[in-house]
Amino acid sequence: QVQLVESGGGLVQAGGSLSLSCAASGNIRNINTWGWYRRVPGKQRELVATITSGGSTNYADFVKGRFIISRDNTKNTVNLQMSSLEHADTAVYYCYINRQIWGAYWGQGTQVTVSS
Repeated sequence: QVQLVESGGGLVQAGGSLSLSCAASGNIRNINTWGWYRRVPGKQRELVATITSGGSTNYADFVKGRFIISRDNTKNTVNLQMSSLEHADTAVYYCYINRQIWGAYWGQGTQVTVSS
């Protein structure tokens, strides 16, 4: 069993900052990728950012220069620092991990609302 618990969502004004964190527990061996996705109301879930076990990062074009993904291996967490938030960033943000062989796991999601 794998548990992913997100925290840090909430309401923020446009231009503000917010940080998300996701703690992984359970059978979390062989994770090769950590990441964040989001679902904007009425749209498909989309990639926000990923970070590999080797530390390589990948960002969606719409967050480049504004969001930073990072990992804390000692705490088994992945974090997403979001700045210069826009109303269009309003979404449910999901934590994601991929375990080699076993595949993908998702958190329950945390709501981020950016008021314009």
